[in-house]
Amino acid sequence: MFILSIKASTIKIATVICASVIALVVLLTMIPVTEPTAASLMYSPVSSYSYVNVKTNEDRINFLKQFGWEVESEPSENVKVTIPTKFDKIFVGYNELQKQQGLDLGKYKGKDVTRYTYKITNFENYNGTVYANIIVYRGKVIGGDICSADLNGFVMTLDGTVKLP
Repeated sequence: MFILSIKASTIKIATVICASVIALVVLLTMIPVTEPTAASLMYSPVSSYSYVNVKTNEDRINFLKQFGWEVESEPSENVKVTIPTKFDKIFVGYNELQKQQGLDLGKYKGKDVTRYTYKITNFENYNGTVYANIIVYRGKVIGGDICSADLNGFVMTLDGTVKLP
């Protein structure tokens, strides 16, 4: 003969667990699913560009073409750098520019990265030399900017929408 005994506390625990699961399912079904709007995409520019699989020179040139930039066929500079573990005032400002385009160099503190610099050939309404810098870590662009080489020049996001003062 087989006898099964259940205490009242076991029944209470099982009831609480079942009620919790039911409440969770009801809450999840009530969350509305919405499509992103143009306004919401404006604050997440990374979603409209591909920042991954940037491993070769051709990949880097195609990456810059996403933003409408035409560049010389070879980088003018290819430098290995280490993202500092502690950001100084200048680097904090530069990282703010990166955050404006949905990137954050703070995640890569202490990492060895490569900075590629290309001369832009289609920058309009500017007489000086303009460069595109992209910072690559393990085939992923983690930072970048468009800048002029002039003493009183400018630095801006890759898509040209935000300039540093």
